[in-house]
Amino acid sequence: MHAYFDNAATTPLDPEVLEAMMPFLSQHYGNPSSLHGPGRQVRAALENARKTVAHLLGAAPAEIAFTSGGTEADNAAIFGSVRALGLRHAVTSPLEHHAVLHPVQALAKAGTVALSYVRHDAQGRLDLAHLDELLATNPRTLVSLMHGNNEIGNLNDIEAIGALCARHNAIFHTDTVQTMGHYRHDVRALQNHFLVGAAHKFHGPKGVGFLYTRPGTAVEPFMHGGSQERNVRAGTENVYGIVGLAKALEIAYRDMAAHRAHVQGLKDRFIGQLRARVADVQFNGCSADADQSLYTVLSVSLPPSAISEMLLFNLDISKIAASGGSACTSGAQAGSHVLEALGGDADRATVRFSLSKMNTAEEVDYAVAQLAKLYQPVAA
Repeated sequence: MHAYFDNAATTPLDPEVLEAMMPFLSQHYGNPSSLHGPGRQVRAALENARKTVAHLLGAAPAEIAFTSGGTEADNAAIFGSVRALGLRHAVTSPLEHHAVLHPVQALAKAGTVALSYVRHDAQGRLDLAHLDELLATNPRTLVSLMHGNNEIGNLNDIEAIGALCARHNAIFHTDTVQTMGHYRHDVRALQNHFLVGAAHKFHGPKGVGFLYTRPGTAVEPFMHGGSQERNVRAGTENVYGIVGLAKALEIAYRDMAAHRAHVQGLKDRFIGQLRARVADVQFNGCSADADQSLYTVLSVSLPPSAISEMLLFNLDISKIAASGGSACTSGAQAGSHVLEALGGDADRATVRFSLSKMNTAEEVDYAVAQLAKLYQPVAA
């Protein structure tokens, strides 16, 4: 059996999405900036995709700019807002994805902003009272806090964070890469200035994403060289990718309730079986709490063992694909900055199982059985 449990890294392409993309890979090849017929035909498809994404988010089409993915969208929001608005202070947390941490740290190193980190507890829950204190003494701050953590699955209350930012006149950017397509985002209700998406996290193609920008929020272009994407991002658009992104998000919203019930059921099955069959199993952050974590992510902490360093290798030999930490550093030797910030035990192995609508109960049972062989089972 093959079991793919690395969906937080990337998801399989939905066949419906591939079908929507195919005409723009084979027949409709015009440049959307060209004024002739083939160009106009592709331009129409591009703008229809923009309308689809905007409609699903409760936004206007002009508020959506397509990018090469979530990392570029995060960078565009962070650098673009700091430069355009003259912001001198940024707030984030040590638990953010490197697509956020590295840009704000680069700005701090250059002396452009002073950088503060919101405190968190041992489970990774943010201290919003501390955020309130930071904002009270630093007006016109850029706040960048994610919705769902890609490693431990914690969900942050972006409604409450947005309200705090609004009270202190702060600019709020939230990385929604892990929750886009899995939770509904209505920008009319949220008080965020930026949110982002990456198609390959919700069964779309790799190499394409988008940035939502609230009307009236000034940003400097992150990419220069052309007037594409309403002067937000220069360069010829990845039209077939954008068409695929819009179709994938449309499918995700259409089937969200059924997919959520299915995936949450698989996650609950995973947790129950691991507790029953693996001694001293623990779960990182709020990963095992259905109310406080992504239903797609389960971060498992396993007891100290001689096989800990080879855990992912052993799973791979058993044809189980999983991750030891953040998707963007899979295979790297560096430890997880998220687990380190939580004070994790270096002697315990961590494996992240991330699920999608395409996983099955049989795959869950198989993965648990393989882990039970590697670790001492609970005594009868």
